[in-house]
Amino acid sequence: MYKIGVIGDKDSIMGFKAVGMSVFPVSTPLEAQEVLEKIADEQYAVIYITEQVAVDIVSTIDQYSEKKFPAIIPIPGNAGSLGIGIKGVKKSVERAVGADILFRDE
Repeated sequence: MYKIGVIGDKDSIMGFKAVGMSVFPVSTPLEAQEVLEKIADEQYAVIYITEQVAVDIVSTIDQYSEKKFPAIIPIPGNAGSLGIGIKGVKKSVERAVGADILFRDE
């Protein structure tokens, strides 16, 4: 059975534990990279990672972008959004559709 995990700073992710997700508090980019690599091999289908942590390990996250599992999804942390999540969605839409459908001429 597949699992769902959340990686980030303790304050941002502990609430996910209440809904049954596995939480992995990290405090350094190296620690985040090691946790991500470890749980990616442990039947986690979805791994949420706070944007504040994801920004420091982009190359590691990119290694999983073409694989079916796990889906690594950036989420805002308690400090707010850095816009990384929406950039990833935009990139995926462009790849699937072949055009930037989110572009707005203002």
